[in-house]
Amino acid sequence: MNRRTFLTTALVGTGALALGVNLYHPPQVRVSASLDQSHRLLFSLLVPVFLDGALPNTQSLRVAAQNRTLDAIVATMDLLPDESREELEQLLELLESRLGLLLLSGNMTPLLMRQPQELVAMLEAWRTSFLDLMVTAYQGLRELVLASYYSCPEHWTRLNYEKPRLFN
Repeated sequence: MNRRTFLTTALVGTGALALGVNLYHPPQVRVSASLDQSHRLLFSLLVPVFLDGALPNTQSLRVAAQNRTLDAIVATMDLLPDESREELEQLLELLESRLGLLLLSGNMTPLLMRQPQELVAMLEAWRTSFLDLMVTAYQGLRELVLASYYSCPEHWTRLNYEKPRLFN
């Protein structure tokens, strides 16, 4: 083997190896504990907005219902199909970044620093948007919060719902 063939083979091999490393994406392991910690604050802001009027008036009961709902949201997200969970993760990451907030709401102010009326106005704009993507984002967040809240049996009485009895 001459020197030119050796160098060409080495260059092509190195290029192929570099391309393979760039194209390979190892499977990601989903950990619900990290999901719980990363988006809990965001949902703690959205839960009172979506559940306005449904939460108890007493402060201690209100906080307990919100915490129970946040736990149910994490459990519900674990049950979502992978594609839906990934889309929801993308939306939540956009809502937690300033550039994402600017794109979604036209305002870079973090959600944590906004008044509840501003959050209501933002979500109402999403609900009535002419972009299907914004309407879908609103509906997805709303359905996730409401389904998680009403999945808890202690909230069924507000719906006048009783668990079916097998034997009377």
